Amino acid sequence: MDSFNLKKFARDAGSALSRVVQLTEEKLGTSERTELDAHFENLAERSDATKLWTEKLLSDTEAVLTPNPGKRVEDFLFDKIEKKRPNRLSNLEYLGLDMIDAGNEFGPGTAYGSALLKVGQCEQKLGTTERDFIASANHSIVAPFRKFLEGEMKTIVRERGLLETKRLDLDACKNRVRKARSMLGTQNKEGPSPEIVLRQAEQDLRVAQAEFDRQAEITKLLLEGISSSHASHLRCLHEFVESQVRYHAQCHQLMQELQRDLASDRKPSPMLRINSEEVELVPPENNSTNSPPN
Repeated sequence: MDSFNLKKFARDAGSALSRVVQLTEEKLGTSERTELDAHFENLAERSDATKLWTEKLLSDTEAVLTPNPGKRVEDFLFDKIEKKRPNRLSNLEYLGLDMIDAGNEFGPGTAYGSALLKVGQCEQKLGTTERDFIASANHSIVAPFRKFLEGEMKTIVRERGLLETKRLDLDACKNRVRKARSMLGTQNKEGPSPEIVLRQAEQDLRVAQAEFDRQAEITKLLLEGISSSHASHLRCLHEFVESQVRYHAQCHQLMQELQRDLASDRKPSPMLRINSEEVELVPPENNSTNSPPN
């Protein structure tokens, strides 16, 4: 068993070294590399763009839903350990609570205290509506985008990395075949003859070519699946817009009701008709020290 592991380790180390040498020669321009077809390259570029923009859109959406970066990190950690996120009050709900406390302090019987109570209750309703919108947006767009990045896109990145490894192995085998052919007709006093080396190199090349073609086909199928991912993301985008429409409509309705409620509490000021024009009378402040004598 130990001997088998040692041989496997030596073989893997030799393959890794061969890839490093091949990659270095490609960087120096002293070795050729196998190029993929234009269709595959287009699929790969679209995959890279999809990954880049999905990550940006996910980050931007999370920033809109949870502006506090510390809370976003906290939510991310809770999701990673699969625990329920803590229930936090929103800023609107905090504002509503303080307004209600202030209204009770000034007295519900006063105009200011009564208005504070009504506005505070409305702010709390707005906070609840915002909480529902955040939950809906997380379900409609945040969760699907994150699932795509952590699932399908990670698989594509892994398979593309494996394809690059197979390509390096293939090009290294091609170089060995070219080198073995250049040695034909020469005498090799030590080791196998050039013909045997060439046959072994050609056999390795056939195996490497088959593995590369198989991995290229697997990767191509995964890249072609990006189109269905775009269609899925389009549906998520529609659901997100519908959630925003509902949220803003509910907020608009709450604010209109509050506006009508506050307007009904305002007492009309007395009017004085002068030269066929109505003039609003503003009652003077109750200040006996500054008032003129009767």
